[in-house]
Amino acid sequence: MRLRELGVSIGDLPTGPLNAVTDVPGVSVGHTTVIRDQPSVARTGVTVIYPRPDIWTDHAYAAFYGFSGNGEMTGLPWIAETGLLGSPVALTNTHQVGLVRDTLVRIAVESGVPDAFHLPVVSETWDGWLNDIDSFPLTEEDVRAAVGSATAGPVPEGCVGGGTGMICHEFKGGIGTSSRVVEIPFGSFTLGVLVQANYGRRADLRIDGVPVGRMIPYEEVPSPWESPPLGGSIVVVAVTDAPLLPIQCHRIAKRVTVGLGRVGGYGHDSSGDLFLVISTGNHPARQPRGIASVPSEQLDPLFHAVADATEEAIVNALLAATTMIGHRGRVAYPLPADRVEEILERR
Repeated sequence: MRLRELGVSIGDLPTGPLNAVTDVPGVSVGHTTVIRDQPSVARTGVTVIYPRPDIWTDHAYAAFYGFSGNGEMTGLPWIAETGLLGSPVALTNTHQVGLVRDTLVRIAVESGVPDAFHLPVVSETWDGWLNDIDSFPLTEEDVRAAVGSATAGPVPEGCVGGGTGMICHEFKGGIGTSSRVVEIPFGSFTLGVLVQANYGRRADLRIDGVPVGRMIPYEEVPSPWESPPLGGSIVVVAVTDAPLLPIQCHRIAKRVTVGLGRVGGYGHDSSGDLFLVISTGNHPARQPRGIASVPSEQLDPLFHAVADATEEAIVNALLAATTMIGHRGRVAYPLPADRVEEILERR
């Protein structure tokens, strides 16, 4: 189930044909999902996003914004220094960022990428409520499988990849995606968002402005938590084919907070809310004299696009998820689509 199947459209911009980050030309996404009970309870995985197929050598302009910093995203000092992303982006659980990062470096070396060093971007959210995170269940082979499965086309959502063990607004969370198409005088461009959603209180959950979370009591859908969570995290990766400079990517990254806030994300003290925006509209390593950028006065539609796509991607993650029984018998239930439809129709 996705939000638009309930007849709800966020904002007034059209989506791409798949309403996914892969609507941006050249973008591919791969998942490895690890669900097993022996030798430990594993409910985790890896998600890999390629902004373009040859990102290792055809670097892209990018920028980062941290809304709340209790989280990890590797490779950021180099992005801050140069404004360039030179690797795929991977998402996983908190304790295995190092494994994923090192495996990506090994893949780059084995592939003969000519750079003298590699600083891939890997980010995380904590899945230790459903996943025995201290057992370190992921392997190098799992990372390689995610890389090998990266493809354009529809993106699986919910309990997949890095989002397998995540909880969002006290419902089962995970991976979600959405896209928007903008028409500006400079041209027609697509912006796509992928989220790994693992944050929030139920009472704060809103969908298209409706306080859905407050209308679904715990007697109807129990909370997975023994007590209300103190925080949580979300990672948002946005890719656009609009030609942007790094400072413009940074401006767009800050607007992710608008979409997150609409759904009910407050950037709590123990939350890691980390946002990365990538522009594939230039080829700075290959065409240093041919750099283009959207005029600043035409950026507003892209601000709207990233906010609306973020909001919808989070809700898609919630609606796509399914019930999961995990570590120590803990259970996370999905957001019930039928109740959401009923509440939205009533309001």
